[in-house]
Amino acid sequence: MAARAIWRGDLVIGELTCPVALYSAVTAQERVSFHIINRDTGHRVRREYFDADTDQGVDNDDLVKGYETSEGQAIILTPDEIRDAVPDSDKTLEMASFIPCDGIDTVFLERPYYLAPGSRQALEVYDLVREAMAAKGVAALVQTVLFRRVRSLLIRPHGKGMIATTLNFDYEVRPAKDTFGGISAVKIEGEMLELAQHIIETKQGEFDPAEFEDRYEEAVIELVKAKIAGRKPKRLPKRKASNVTDLMEALRKSAGVGGKDEGKRKAPAKRASTTGAKAKSAPKRKAG
Repeated sequence: MAARAIWRGDLVIGELTCPVALYSAVTAQERVSFHIINRDTGHRVRREYFDADTDQGVDNDDLVKGYETSEGQAIILTPDEIRDAVPDSDKTLEMASFIPCDGIDTVFLERPYYLAPGSRQALEVYDLVREAMAAKGVAALVQTVLFRRVRSLLIRPHGKGMIATTLNFDYEVRPAKDTFGGISAVKIEGEMLELAQHIIETKQGEFDPAEFEDRYEEAVIELVKAKIAGRKPKRLPKRKASNVTDLMEALRKSAGVGGKDEGKRKAPAKRASTTGAKAKSAPKRKAG
C-alpha cells in the first residue's frame, strides 16, 4: 500500500517554490500491542473518568483541558479557545538558514519524516535544492506550524530525497550539567588507555539497523505463539555476566591479551591502525 502524506505545503528558498509532502519515516504498527482484559470474563474493558473530589462519573462531553495554577485554581480551556490561540499554518517551509549536516547536537533531534515532492511539476525545483544542499554538505533550519504547533525542523538531503526532522526546543532539553556536573575528572593514561583504544578500534564497523534485534518483541511474540499452541515458550539465551572485578584484567581480556602476566607481555604498545581494525571486525549477523 502506498504511503499516505500526513502534511502538505511548499518548500521555499529565495524565489524558488515547490510543493512538498511529509511522510512518516518511523512507525510502531509492527509492534505487538496489548488490550486491557477482564481476567474473569476475557472481555476487553473500557476506561471511565471520575471526579477526584466528588467521586462521581464524568461524561466524555464534560471533559475539557485545564491548567492548574500554583494556587490550585483550575483554568479551563475549551477546544475553540485552544484552536483560536494556535498560530495559523501558512503551509510553508522557508529555508532561511543553512548549517553543516553534523552541526547540531543530536540531543535536539526529535522525530524524522520523509520530505518528498508534492507533485511531478515540483521535481525540477526539488532536485535542484537537494543537489545544491548535498554539494555544499549543508542542512536547512526552518520553522512552521506542524500538527497545530510551531515546530523547528532540520531538513537534509537523503539519497534521492530529503529528511525533515523535528527539533526539540531549547527549553525542552535538560542542561547536561544537571546530570554530569557531579562527575569528577579521572586521569586515564598509559597501558589502560591504550588497551581501551585498542578494543574500540578492533570493533569498528558501520551502522546496519538489520543487525539490531528487538529482544523484547521477539520474546513477547514467542510467548503469544506458545500460549496459542499450549506449550512452554522457548527461552532466549541470557547474556553471560562478567565476573571480572579488576579493571585492568577486564581490559586485557577484552583486548584478547590474556590474564595479568600475559597482558604485560602482549598488550599493544601502540594503537592499531584503522585498516587493521576493520579487517579484524566481527562478521555481521544475518537479519532475521
